[in-house]
Amino acid sequence: MQFSKAKRRQTIRRRIRKKLRGTADRPRLSVFRSNKDIYCQAIDDINGVTLVSASSRDKDLDSTGNKSDIAKRVGQALAAKAQSKGISEVLFDRGGYLYHGRVKALAEGAREGGLKF
Repeated sequence: MQFSKAKRRQTIRRRIRKKLRGTADRPRLSVFRSNKDIYCQAIDDINGVTLVSASSRDKDLDSTGNKSDIAKRVGQALAAKAQSKGISEVLFDRGGYLYHGRVKALAEGAREGGLKF
């Protein structure tokens, strides 16, 4: 039986989430990628709270260039917000997407911004 792309991604996503549990000290950096935009948030799973978030739809983000460049800037913006809240380490949750392209660019931007994972 063939799975659709979305069904396959959900299966991979569940497999990843079994292993990752974000805390207040080391939250989970969750990534969602749509066709047009990219979103990320640092989540404390124990308390069920989003600590910081950033997306390509934010008004203060420069949205010129290709999608990978924008994703990198989103990662840097999230890292800056996390640093201001005292978060320096995160667990990276790629959300069932391949660590490639925009997801990789976002991760590299977050690392450049000072996050460790």
